[in-house]
Amino acid sequence: MDRLGSTLISIRSLTKAYGDFTVLHGIDLDIAEGEVVCVIGPSGSGKSTLIRCINHLEAFSRDSTITVDGIAVGPGSALAKVRAEVGMVFQSFNLFPHMTVLRNIMLAPLRVRKTPVVEAERKARELLARVGIAEQAEKYPGQLSGGQQQRVAIARALAMQPKVLLFDEPTSSLDPEMVGEVLDVMRKLAGTGVTMVVVTHEMGFARQVADRVIFMDGGRLVEEGTPEEIFDNPKEERTRGFLRAVLNH
Repeated sequence: MDRLGSTLISIRSLTKAYGDFTVLHGIDLDIAEGEVVCVIGPSGSGKSTLIRCINHLEAFSRDSTITVDGIAVGPGSALAKVRAEVGMVFQSFNLFPHMTVLRNIMLAPLRVRKTPVVEAERKARELLARVGIAEQAEKYPGQLSGGQQQRVAIARALAMQPKVLLFDEPTSSLDPEMVGEVLDVMRKLAGTGVTMVVVTHEMGFARQVADRVIFMDGGRLVEEGTPEEIFDNPKEERTRGFLRAVLNH
């Protein structure tokens, strides 16, 4: 943990409700620059909502505050600045089907960063090589496997040179044989010092890669600690029950 920098993401009293149903109950969380945080827990525990609040894909209560690199997250002119620094990788890839793989990756740098075309293309090809699919540049998303599409989505997020990468269950919609190739890319990324917040059901990945594991249930942060603390010696009975269920399944 010595390699970690100062606080990059600060979350205070994060509450999110849909009508009478509260999804998140006053969560407090700090994430350091360079930290890899894996968020685990049962379906419906608020994990995805938590990370979607970080770049305001989900609005949250007025009493809540989130800052990313000192910038307050919320509606208004600063939101574009926050989103330019926060890359997001979704379950369902969210690639533009009518654009080639290369154009998908070039689009945001061209439009948001105003990167020159030649530089954007060079960087996009470099990133495709980095995620192991340089030869797919001229294909369309529909011509690729799910694992290849998710690797394109990771390259697209990296193209903006974000300060933090959010992953919302990036392997959950993949066929089992494709999960490994995406996790391999994410493992390599975790070793580069980029800040990562990963919602995942892949317990082996969380144990191996995370600096810190957060267990959520019922919209609350139940327990957090190092992978060894959470997986080998969890303090909370709810954490123990969840891990028994998923690890013995």
